[in-house]
Amino acid sequence: MGVARQEYIPALRYDVLTPFFDPFATALLRIAPFQRRLVELAGIEAGHRVLDLGCGAATLAIMVKRMRPSAEVTGLDGDPKILEIARSKVTKLGLDIRLDEAMAFALPYPNESLDRVVSSMVMHHLTSENKLRTCREVARVLRPGGELHVADFGVPQTAGMRLLARIGMRFEETKDLVAGLLPDIFRTAGLKDVRVATRYKTPFGSISLYHARKPET
Repeated sequence: MGVARQEYIPALRYDVLTPFFDPFATALLRIAPFQRRLVELAGIEAGHRVLDLGCGAATLAIMVKRMRPSAEVTGLDGDPKILEIARSKVTKLGLDIRLDEAMAFALPYPNESLDRVVSSMVMHHLTSENKLRTCREVARVLRPGGELHVADFGVPQTAGMRLLARIGMRFEETKDLVAGLLPDIFRTAGLKDVRVATRYKTPFGSISLYHARKPET
């Protein structure tokens, strides 16, 4: 599937850095604890269809499958290079995880076909417009009562984090998050019960775990 290059930002902003994303995220962002908590909060049950939105190297998708083996797990990303890394990892582990190439704001899934959408460190790669487009797509593909669970940057908690946030405010993709606007974007997209479930302090800023739900009717 073709990707609109003007709308796409690689995981570390440059294609040449893509092979280094997995070790960077694991070692420096220390993603494992908050990703594990994200999966726990998602309340994934047997038979649930789960999408890892912007799956990157499939770290979160793999964690979901290991923690909830009876769930049907799919990872989606717009970057074919990082999907090659993801497919290699999934194959070596012998896990049943489907991996699709598409953009987050143009999901190739039918209406009301998913029970959970999870996403880790993806929203800050999207422009304000594409955040809203993505969340509207999530609302479309979720079944009534289905849930979105997101881990990404949030409002800074300390003076040091506020200093880092000044840098983030220079970029359209991150300013919505550090300004605390992501919950409003979820609501505008038609989701409800929006809240920040918990927060983590990292060397690169505050990470928030967000929850939102598609209305039953």
